[in-house]
Amino acid sequence: MFNKIQKFIFSDILNNRIILAYTLLLAVLSWSVFNIEDDGNKGVLTLLNIILLTTPLVSIIFTAIYLYNSAEFIELLLSQPVNRGKIWTGLFLGLLSSLVFAFLLGAGIPIIIYVRGSIGLILLGTGLMITAIFVSLGFLCTILTRDKARGIGISILLWLFFSLLFDGLVLFLLFQFAEYPIEHAMVGVTALNPIDLARIFIILQLDVSAMLGYTGAIFKDFFGTGLGAAIGFLLLCLWVMIPFLISRRMFIRKDL
Repeated sequence: MFNKIQKFIFSDILNNRIILAYTLLLAVLSWSVFNIEDDGNKGVLTLLNIILLTTPLVSIIFTAIYLYNSAEFIELLLSQPVNRGKIWTGLFLGLLSSLVFAFLLGAGIPIIIYVRGSIGLILLGTGLMITAIFVSLGFLCTILTRDKARGIGISILLWLFFSLLFDGLVLFLLFQFAEYPIEHAMVGVTALNPIDLARIFIILQLDVSAMLGYTGAIFKDFFGTGLGAAIGFLLLCLWVMIPFLISRRMFIRKDL
């Protein structure tokens, strides 16, 4: 039953027009970036910004909308003798696998062709991790409220916070405490935003850490090492697991 749920969700979403449009959009943007930019590093940075803007938005909002629209299907599954945890996990893996497939088809092929070496693999892995993180956050937003408008609103606010508002708050803190040595604290603050973590990984691989400002050297000393990279990857994994496990626990206990 667990695998059947995942396969049904996967096949159902692949026929969804929004996912087809998302795949086409990523493909057009990715191929265009690499054909326009002569400098490979500029192409990677441009595509990175596109991925970090569109992928979280589509992942979290599509997840929320799909789950709300599938409320009757979920209630039907709950009427069957199936463990609630397995139902929620099957839904998660089905949604995640379909969005991952769309990302690989749209952006993965041009990345593999145009970006050589470890940078291409890291860029590809970054996109996949961001997809998983915001699908997980979408599940959490959905289980927090049964009201569709409120749930989608929370999803949009989360995307706005991590994509735009978080960096503004960090800059505000930097200006307010400019007289204090808070550079090392910025490494810890970065862990609170998965999008910034992903951006730092790619920028450090391109050896343009100066783009990170006067804290760039601090980031390079920490995340540029093998241990720092492993910690950063672990933090991204935690961003996937923690919201999903919280939503799964709430789903098991919730009276639907």
